[in-house]
Amino acid sequence: MSNHYQILVIGGGNAGLSVASKLLRKRSDLKIGIIDPSEKHYYQPAWTLVGAGIFDINKTVRNEKEVIPKNTTWIKEAVTEFTPKENKVKCLSGDEYTYDYLVVCPGIQLDWNKIEGLKNTLGINNVSSNYSFQHAPYTWEMIENFKGGTAVFTNPTTPIKCGGAPHKIMYLACDYWRKQGILDKCDVHYISGANLIFGVKEYAETLNKVLAKYNIHVHYGANVTAIKAQNKTVEFEIKEMDENLNKKLSSENAGCYGIVENSEMEELKKVTLNFDLCHAVPPQSAPDFIKNSPLRDIENPLGYVEVDKNTLQHTRFPNVFALGDCTNAPCSKTGAAIRKQAPVVVENLLAVMDNKVATAQYDGYSACPIPTQYGKLMLAEFDYSNTPKMTFPFNQAKPNWAMWILKTKILPWLYWNKILKGTA
Repeated sequence: MSNHYQILVIGGGNAGLSVASKLLRKRSDLKIGIIDPSEKHYYQPAWTLVGAGIFDINKTVRNEKEVIPKNTTWIKEAVTEFTPKENKVKCLSGDEYTYDYLVVCPGIQLDWNKIEGLKNTLGINNVSSNYSFQHAPYTWEMIENFKGGTAVFTNPTTPIKCGGAPHKIMYLACDYWRKQGILDKCDVHYISGANLIFGVKEYAETLNKVLAKYNIHVHYGANVTAIKAQNKTVEFEIKEMDENLNKKLSSENAGCYGIVENSEMEELKKVTLNFDLCHAVPPQSAPDFIKNSPLRDIENPLGYVEVDKNTLQHTRFPNVFALGDCTNAPCSKTGAAIRKQAPVVVENLLAVMDNKVATAQYDGYSACPIPTQYGKLMLAEFDYSNTPKMTFPFNQAKPNWAMWILKTKILPWLYWNKILKGTA
């Protein structure tokens, strides 16, 4: 039947295209179908640079048809249902496709509506997000026109793609305001669902110094629940009042905050913070069609695909593999992780096709390039054990110019010319 493929790839992003390209380089006669409804393909890692005013948003997008690997079939559909026991997927159109082997990598879902008011206020009233192609340029407009006041940057409680992005733009904004001579007029706050600035000690030490340098007030363990742009307020829940909040409430600027005292039965305190500028990051989760499928990890409330974290093979359906942001592998969700996962999936998938055991191993490697100012960047590389895995022969925990060039010049070129084509 025409709707049957030897290998069906769900997702035409970084993961899907690089895996398909690598498979064809190994075996050019494979019949591969790629299901993805998007007309456009985005290089999202550059959106932080767009928000910082140093990268053209139009250079981060290409037509999907231009990057789909030759000798594959692009199925411009949206998947709605998986039936792995029958080796079948169903699409929004009602069409069904069958496969011998399945690779699941549709990325991650941005849950804008989990923060009340956020979706409707993006791009106006000094609220933006670099997680949106449409609004990343507005981030720069806000930063450039800011004359002082309270600037708020948020980070959700869920895992997100590019976990460093919520604070990358904050450091660049602070550096810009420093250069403009107004940083001392800026009251900068980072409201984070995490319990620390970074999970790897060596890199966290550097970032804590950066936070101190810019006098950024950090509120850890906080869950942003609403952004009300007309009132210019961010609402969040926090278990314990941190030192920054207590200091602020007892100062002459106490009007910036409002505290709702909960009953003794409630653990969370609700805080309202006024802002003049807000960069918000939405909670994220697996796409709904994965959440509602037999492929999901039923123990994971965010609905990620259940895989063996080392082989990336599904733990219950041996002809299914997954990689990228949609999996329950406990690694950071980055393009660098995908670059290390893709060859593991290819090697193990071909082994299974040959009736062999999947032996290739992914060690949880990920990388996060974090600019700490214009012209300097710290390249954090690490694995499942949060052990630094530095590629270069110098201390990458110390921000430097060479890594800035890597981020701004080399990686975008590498993405379009090598990674998507399966040669990097």
